[in-house]
Amino acid sequence: MSSPLTIAVGADHAGLALKATLRQALEAAGHSVLDMGTHGTESVDYPDFGQAVAEAVHAGRARFGVLVCGTGIGISIAANRLPGIRCALVHDVTGARLSREHNDANVIAFGARMTGPEPALEALQAFLATPYAGGRHDRRVLKLSPDWTRTP
Repeated sequence: MSSPLTIAVGADHAGLALKATLRQALEAAGHSVLDMGTHGTESVDYPDFGQAVAEAVHAGRARFGVLVCGTGIGISIAANRLPGIRCALVHDVTGARLSREHNDANVIAFGARMTGPEPALEALQAFLATPYAGGRHDRRVLKLSPDWTRTP
């Protein structure tokens, strides 16, 4: 994975196991991880964790965010409610790479019931390793996030 970063992670109860796998890989790669929860298997509400990770990224406490719920849909919607957050729900390496390259995504979401650990790990690695391409994509990203400024 890329040079050491601070990355916020969060999941609901359905995403707990995949979040743990992704967190382990991030830490093994030397990244600092802010674990925003959940930490147990009891039923919880995914919007709370989507919002917590999005706020950490928005506030600059983390460079990127990683979210997991059952399908990835709800938690990505929750994260995208915060201005400046561009959360991409991905299922594979291609989606992860293009979310960074074309959309300057700063949060990635997975569905634990949709994507297994190996594809999720490969997608996370691609997400972190892929730079934003800029150029023709700048005007589109500005439409998504009017206050956006390109970061390295």
